[in-house]
Amino acid sequence: MKFIKHITLTLATVSLCILGSSTFAQNQAASLAELQTLVNERRLSETDEMRQREQQFQQNVNQRQALLNEMEQRREAEEAESVRLEAVYNENELIKAQRFETLQERKGDLTELFGTINGVVNDTRSTFEQSLISAQFPGRENFLGELAAIMGDDSLLPTIEQLETLWSFLLQEMVESSKVSKFTTDVAEPDGTQGTAEVVRIGAFNIVSNGRYLEYDSTTKRLSVLARQPTSPTDYTETASAIQGASGGFTRVGIDPTGPSGGTYLSALISSPSFQERYWEQGGTIGKIIIGVGCFAMLLGIVRLITLTIVGAKVSSQLKTPNAPKKNNPLGRVLMVYESDKSMDIETLELKLGEAILSETPKLERFLTLLKIISTVSPLLGLLGTVTGMITVFQAITLFGTGDPKIMAGGISGALVTTVLGIVVAVPTILMHTVVKSRADRVIHIMEEQATGIIARRAEAGNK
Repeated sequence: MKFIKHITLTLATVSLCILGSSTFAQNQAASLAELQTLVNERRLSETDEMRQREQQFQQNVNQRQALLNEMEQRREAEEAESVRLEAVYNENELIKAQRFETLQERKGDLTELFGTINGVVNDTRSTFEQSLISAQFPGRENFLGELAAIMGDDSLLPTIEQLETLWSFLLQEMVESSKVSKFTTDVAEPDGTQGTAEVVRIGAFNIVSNGRYLEYDSTTKRLSVLARQPTSPTDYTETASAIQGASGGFTRVGIDPTGPSGGTYLSALISSPSFQERYWEQGGTIGKIIIGVGCFAMLLGIVRLITLTIVGAKVSSQLKTPNAPKKNNPLGRVLMVYESDKSMDIETLELKLGEAILSETPKLERFLTLLKIISTVSPLLGLLGTVTGMITVFQAITLFGTGDPKIMAGGISGALVTTVLGIVVAVPTILMHTVVKSRADRVIHIMEEQATGIIARRAEAGNK
């Protein structure tokens, strides 16, 4: 009997452990009857809990079924709507085809006319976008853009009012291009500041304000002062001021007739680099060296030319009085060697005179070698600057590609500046070297001629 009780108690304990009931762990049974009671209560509570879960699950199933039914109904409704819309689309396609056919019938012989109008609209729109007159009458290109969209659609036709407006704009462009008009508008300064100013539009060529020429940016639709104004001749800006102050009659003014945008030739002209910018700044360090060497060569050549001219004049004066040698010229110093000792033999006299001529020659040919070296080295320096400049251009092409030809052209132009400078320095230096050397050779030739004459006379006198 005790064994059966022990087995029963053990099974009950294992059952309670499996269930994991914390309540049972807190309320331990004192006997088998209490244990049976607790087990029955636990079963009852678990049965109620399972029943509640089943009810909740059934409710969820019912809700999902209701949602599924609702979605199926909605799908059926959408399918029906799709069928209806497809029928409407097909009906509209038929109506569109009928109306397009009707449009083509009504156009008839006007098809060519509308094609011409379409071309006129596009050309006029492009002209108005660049025209200076648009600075005074903005917004015209917007209307032309809308009209171009209509003309580009085969299903639309322009109205009579739109065609009349186009005709009106064309007349306005022709009339205003022959007028000189004053109006007030926003003007951008070269530093980026904006301000309102009175401007004068000279037809479709130029716009000036306060003696300065303006340019029209077709992208931003704004006027701005040219960063550089024409400086040669100087009366350009003076006549620009004069026309703004004029109230009538004829006024002399410079205009740029290179296109409807105005200022294209003018801006290109004044944007060209000046002499200093092109040859001093674009030439770089090598260009500055070439210019410095060239200036030094020319200054040296001029000094030597003046010196040899003075020496040549003194030598010519000495030729008139050969028996009265002077120390202020090379020929006089050579003749003084002969006058110092006339009794010397011919061989000694020849050697003495040759020595005197040789001592005078370096003074006459001073710096001639330097001028020749400069004339030879200058083109080489120019070539060096060109090669280094081309290397820089090719590096820029490697980094940025060849998308903008202006960048390449500007780099190549700057690279060739040093070559020009080298040639410009070499040519006058060679000419200067030639002139100076001819002056020196003339004096040396006179000294040799006089020395040879003295020796010849001594030899003739000795033979007699």
